[in-house]
Amino acid sequence: MTLPASVIDLSTAGWFKSTHSDPQGQGDCVQVATNFQASHGIILIGDTKSPGSHLVFSPEAFIAFISATATGEFGSV
Repeated sequence: MTLPASVIDLSTAGWFKSTHSDPQGQGDCVQVATNFQASHGIILIGDTKSPGSHLVFSPEAFIAFISATATGEFGSV
């Protein structure tokens, strides 16, 4: 059974930044945490400028989101 994100201790999230993020933190800073994938079946995406705000994806939905973004399904990102 997968627990809802609201009962997971997100302080242990292993965030890493996108390679497309500004290394100085002045621009678009997307971060991803995959360390809950095995234990809870979720992947988190967040914005470093909005700590505590994040999107929760299943691994399958995350792959679909990344694939659609890479192929331009959402326009120019």
